Amino acid sequence: RGKTPPFGEMYPKKHPLLWPSPQLPAGWAARGGQPDRPRKSEELTDEEKEIINRVIARAEKMEEMEQERIGRLMSRLEDMRRSVLGDGVNRCILCGEQLGPRGSACVVCEDCKKNVCTKCGVETTNSRPHAIWLCKICSEQREVWKRSGAWFFKGLPKQVLPQPMPVSKNKGPQPPSEPGPSELPTQDQKLPSRAPTRATLGALEFSLLYDQENSSLHCTLIKAKGLKPMDSNGLADPYVKLHLLPGASKSNKLRTKTLRNTRNPVWNETLVYHGITDEDMQRKTLRISVCDEDKFGHNEFIGETRVSLKKLKANQKKNFNICLERVIPMKRAGTTGSSRGMALYEEEVDRGGDIEERGKILVSLMYSTQQGGLIVGIVRCVHLAAMDANGYSDPFVKLWLKPDMGKKAKHKTQIKKKTLNPEFNEEFFYDIKHSDLAKKSLDISVWDYDIGKSNDYIGGCQLGITAKGERLKHWYECLKNKDKKIERWHTLQNENHVASD
Repeated sequence: RGKTPPFGEMYPKKHPLLWPSPQLPAGWAARGGQPDRPRKSEELTDEEKEIINRVIARAEKMEEMEQERIGRLMSRLEDMRRSVLGDGVNRCILCGEQLGPRGSACVVCEDCKKNVCTKCGVETTNSRPHAIWLCKICSEQREVWKRSGAWFFKGLPKQVLPQPMPVSKNKGPQPPSEPGPSELPTQDQKLPSRAPTRATLGALEFSLLYDQENSSLHCTLIKAKGLKPMDSNGLADPYVKLHLLPGASKSNKLRTKTLRNTRNPVWNETLVYHGITDEDMQRKTLRISVCDEDKFGHNEFIGETRVSLKKLKANQKKNFNICLERVIPMKRAGTTGSSRGMALYEEEVDRGGDIEERGKILVSLMYSTQQGGLIVGIVRCVHLAAMDANGYSDPFVKLWLKPDMGKKAKHKTQIKKKTLNPEFNEEFFYDIKHSDLAKKSLDISVWDYDIGKSNDYIGGCQLGITAKGERLKHWYECLKNKDKKIERWHTLQNENHVASD
């Protein structure tokens, strides 16, 4: 077999890169066999230091917000721990109920090994084939660890950020080359934008269009980018919620579908507000909130933006690409009006909370020469006041052509259950001469249906020659334009009314 050649013959000296270098630590390599030269010290400029300091400041703000979020989760957990009533042996650790044959059914918490009743326990699954039980405290503890990222860091994560770098004072101010915490850029500088007051929570792209002829506001939610991660997997389940301010909360809220496991959702979904008038466009603000849907708990707020509708031009679509902001929830006023179950109202910071809105109704009028009478269409209502304890109403509409024409003067729509934005699409006919119509007034009232007791009045309006403004104009156009259907929105008011029958 022969002898093995000497090591030097296998790897000649003319190949220095192949020689091991015992002086180098593991993971390092020599550069061409040449000795290391000390790197010339390069001093950072003040401009570069300012950029670094702004990045550190942004990181500090984000860390502060994250610690606040984790702090809220921890305080909720501590409140649960302080409120325990049992010993976890013979009595349920949480509610204190007697356990055993004479008491409630008993299970053992997988984490704390305490006894708990099935009402205070949470059945869950793990990697094991069979289900396990947790007490609500340990279940909440797991949720805190998931949401805080502590499951990964083996403890609550805490960043150690570098100290800001000193900047020489003898130099004049230099133009910033990177945006500061309150100057974060949007994706497209040509689009209208508003800078966030704190660290960025993500950007939202959407468009708004006020269709003046149809009295509708179209909001197209296109996409979001770089949303704050809300789940333990570093992602979120985002959806967008719209709210017109000021206004009754439930009647004004619209929302998109939820997209799962993404920080860059693409909705391409259009939400429409009906019954938006020029007056609304001058005084209302659209609040756009991005939230994270949680199947097992409360949905979490990510960020929001607000657009004053008076910035929009009629029939011109306006595109927005805006960084989301974290805004303190608006305070809620008490129940307004004397009506039972009136919805809570949200108010603008700079507006009073005493604006009572009953809603609007879309009515069509047409005098038919062929049928020899007036055709009244009740199309829909929007943003009705809530009259029931569940925050909704069961609305229907009454018509009354005055002075009284007997039973033929009154009509009713069908009742729509549990809604503040009902669609009726019903038409009613009054057999009346055109010449007599000018002497009449049409009383329109919207009611909330209640079983076994009197119905609640929501609001109404009266059209006719004695009316004013849009109500008079609508009636006059109907008389002037025979055989032409004319639709108009009318604001409901809390006027004097008779009891519904």
